[in-house]
Amino acid sequence: MPDEIFCQTELNYVTAQGIEPNDVSILNGRMTANAASWERQGFELMDHVSKVMDWDDDDEVANVYYDEMTALAKALSGCSHALMEGHISRNPEQALMHPDYAPIQFVHSDFTETYGKAICAHYESDEDGPRNALKRAKLGTNAVRSSARLLILQFWRNVGEPQMDLPLAICDAESVSRAELQDFHVASYAGGDFGFDTFGVKAPDSNDQHRWFTFPEMTNDEVLVLRTYDSKRAASGEPFWTPHSAFPDPNVPAGNPARKSIEVRATCLFD
Repeated sequence: MPDEIFCQTELNYVTAQGIEPNDVSILNGRMTANAASWERQGFELMDHVSKVMDWDDDDEVANVYYDEMTALAKALSGCSHALMEGHISRNPEQALMHPDYAPIQFVHSDFTETYGKAICAHYESDEDGPRNALKRAKLGTNAVRSSARLLILQFWRNVGEPQMDLPLAICDAESVSRAELQDFHVASYAGGDFGFDTFGVKAPDSNDQHRWFTFPEMTNDEVLVLRTYDSKRAASGEPFWTPHSAFPDPNVPAGNPARKSIEVRATCLFD
């Protein structure tokens, strides 16, 4: 097996009947010659030291990490404002509370072209989450709708052991066509009220058509940036999706150690 291939495994793609495993080769993103960029391929690994001491403390994460990721989103994108509304911790304890918090083991990209309309309505609602995010940013309820561009950056961080049973695989957005994406609606995520359309990904004609990557043994001092929506790219027909999926690391027994990760999403606004 070439050095740049991390493993050969199966990923679950969507079909008309549900999901179906397909053989893929996942490349070691640390060993590829050309570093991925969130602006082109849709993802990028970065060094980032957080001041958070206890990742299980939701208050500390909200009070410290949101500001850190807001600053990072602004630095990366050049946006005028970045709204941070909440976070998702994926670990065995959270998965017991709701199955949506378990690592997602099928190939998907979070949002379709309709997300811009949905997120505008969300931030104009009376719900506490969007209201508090706008308040932190000192913005009014029409700020999202009046933005010249809407960009969603997701920040994924390993907060457990460097090795984990279900790491994240990310696909080069430029290797996936719009025709390979299948829209479906999520009425509620983890019991919340916010519904949205998401993409399932169909299997390619050949197994090497989609270029898959992972970053082995991520530390707590690294963060993976994913672009999950961009109104500018959507309007021009360019890829704004970034397919991804958890997958079983063949070198790590299930649950030993179990994955512990945290995700936050920045809604980036542009004047």
